[in-house]
Amino acid sequence: MANGVFIHRDDSRYNDTPAHRYHFPKQYLGRAQQCVGDWIVYYEPVKVRNSKGYWAMARVERIEPDADNPGMYYAIIDTTSFIEFGTNLPFTSEGVPIERGLLNDAGAISGRAQAAVRPLSQQDFVRIANAGLDTPNDNLLPRDDVLIGDQRVREEPMPFDFGERDRVAVLTSRISRDRAFRKKVLTAYGERCALTGLKLINGGGRAEVQAAHIQPVEQNGPDILTNGLALSGTVHWMFDRGLVSLADDLSILVSRHVNDRQSVETLLNRTGRALTPDGPSDRPHPQFLKWHRDHCFKL
Repeated sequence: MANGVFIHRDDSRYNDTPAHRYHFPKQYLGRAQQCVGDWIVYYEPVKVRNSKGYWAMARVERIEPDADNPGMYYAIIDTTSFIEFGTNLPFTSEGVPIERGLLNDAGAISGRAQAAVRPLSQQDFVRIANAGLDTPNDNLLPRDDVLIGDQRVREEPMPFDFGERDRVAVLTSRISRDRAFRKKVLTAYGERCALTGLKLINGGGRAEVQAAHIQPVEQNGPDILTNGLALSGTVHWMFDRGLVSLADDLSILVSRHVNDRQSVETLLNRTGRALTPDGPSDRPHPQFLKWHRDHCFKL
């Protein structure tokens, strides 16, 4: 097993769905096979406009041939392992590549940087994971209710630190994953509820809107922005219980099981459609919306 980097871009001609599978030609088969059972990092090259840089990581479950295209293969991703970074990372930091393994003996960037699938040292992987999941002193972080004696207080979360702890245990921790997912979703939605349009900030300057999964983690929903919505507490409760949902065109659906439909419709965005991030590739994916309508929404 070994860590690796998979290059992906949203306008790719390959049949990629990053949270589920990565499409690649035979020339990279050997490198991809080395990553089976271990973690890879997704990278979008700097030549892409508004490049995301290093933006996600996941565990490779297995390699399968593409039955429709001889010479092409799929790296099948463990969907439950996929996580988008709370902070996208550029190729370089202070003029030095984050992937130190790309530097040759002369200290210049080697040709390996152009490879769509390339090995990644454990040291470089830890560096990228730390930076991507770290969200210290961030007003988008959720707070934890802590019981001290008979008093419940709000405690600010500690900064994430990958450190030298067991890699798998940390990367599968819901605490670190939820922090990154929340930051990604709330940033994309401008801290505003997608269904009501409300932007609620508490007295401490912290956003009170929540990051909701469209297809829940418990149902193998990935921690990816396109499987997320920023929702206020009440609307999040309704969404999880199938009282509201979204059509593929992002129009808001209200269940006939709602007992006070008029009040609910008054609460929702007057346009009848969900507010979404500016970038088309960041908006809710029809695959996840269909899952919610089929498995959660009460007609």
